[in-house]
Amino acid sequence: MRHRLRAILALAAPTALVSLIQVAAQLFETWLAARGGTAALAGWAVVLPFALLMQMMSAGAMGGGVVSAVARALGGGRPAEASALVLHAALIALGAAVLFAVPLAIFPRTVLGWVGGAQAAEAAAAYSVWLFGAGALPAWMVNTLASVLRGGGRHALAARVLLLAWVAYPPAAWVLAEPLGMGLAGLGAAFAAVFWVAALVMGLVVLRGGAGFAPRLRMAPSRAMFGRILSVGLVACALAAVANLTTVLVTARLASHGPAVVAAYGISARLEFLMIPIAFGIGSALTALVGRAAGAGDWAEARRIAWTGAAVAFVFAGACGLAVAALPGTFAGAFTTDAEVAAIAARALRIIGPAYAGFGLGMAMYFASQGAGRMEWPVAAALSRFAIAVGGGALLIGPMGLEGQFLAVALGLTAYGALTASGVRAGVWR
Repeated sequence: MRHRLRAILALAAPTALVSLIQVAAQLFETWLAARGGTAALAGWAVVLPFALLMQMMSAGAMGGGVVSAVARALGGGRPAEASALVLHAALIALGAAVLFAVPLAIFPRTVLGWVGGAQAAEAAAAYSVWLFGAGALPAWMVNTLASVLRGGGRHALAARVLLLAWVAYPPAAWVLAEPLGMGLAGLGAAFAAVFWVAALVMGLVVLRGGAGFAPRLRMAPSRAMFGRILSVGLVACALAAVANLTTVLVTARLASHGPAVVAAYGISARLEFLMIPIAFGIGSALTALVGRAAGAGDWAEARRIAWTGAAVAFVFAGACGLAVAALPGTFAGAFTTDAEVAAIAARALRIIGPAYAGFGLGMAMYFASQGAGRMEWPVAAALSRFAIAVGGGALLIGPMGLEGQFLAVALGLTAYGALTASGVRAGVWR
């Protein structure tokens, strides 16, 4: 038990540090958006699910597929396969970036108007063009190449580049948004600029053998190599899409209650999704360590590693959730000076905060399941969360008002954690 915990924490520590800096940067982003007024905050809120989806897919979902494929290849004694996977991972990242850039940079008013209404979409349009038109490709490349490094057990090396990016983002965003007068669009432009630099640096690190092997780039793409990544990555991306669709549909339902409710739920959703980078610190280590154990055929050890890491994530996320639930007004007031928005956000956080523990548990087991290549139970858990948060919210919002929708979101998070964890057992992982 102790040696497993040490191994998990040794790999998790650098990624966890980056995750904490990322959380701080994203909290600053929320505060900066709120300084533009309620309309700007509502515009930021309707872009949020898509920005989170890109981050989740590139780093944790398809990125997890890359980590799992590289770790299993190395664990099985196949370094040539790991080298070949780099080219295939980069091609997948390129295609995925295009899928984000086309709808959200060319048709932002149409896509975002469906989520938050015409007023919020208009406020968000320029921000979306910069964030996805200029920023999708470098974001996908940075996270994909970082995943190659993590698959090789070089978590600290990946963390150094990401740390510089997330430290540079807040001041760049402030300069472009306020002194240079770009407003909300400045956040997207700053993100794109910072991550283009990070992508170039990360590319040089990987090309120079930073993952412990030299990538093989001069080869014809192989269907089998794509399959190594996509067998886990596509399922994980589908789950990320379901998670964000949950937020999109809840936001769309709340749009009829006015921009203040949309902005308030945006604050609540941001704090909820901040559990993901926190859990990713542990989860990235679990994907690599479980992948190595599974590649070597030691399934009992893989399960023990998963449960050890999940316990840490459960306790940490639970502590964050209790703090949010105990002081909801303080957390809500940190992001907005609008009294109405802060009051609604506090109502949401008081109900949803205690469910962070289950969400943290579920996210850790999700990353572990990626390493094992066993995604059936995470799929069931994601669909359950969607059904409860969206379907249950439709039933509860009538008799209970906004509190009914917030309760449905909390129950969905709890169910997600319970079902994902229940799949990590001998009868499934074998």
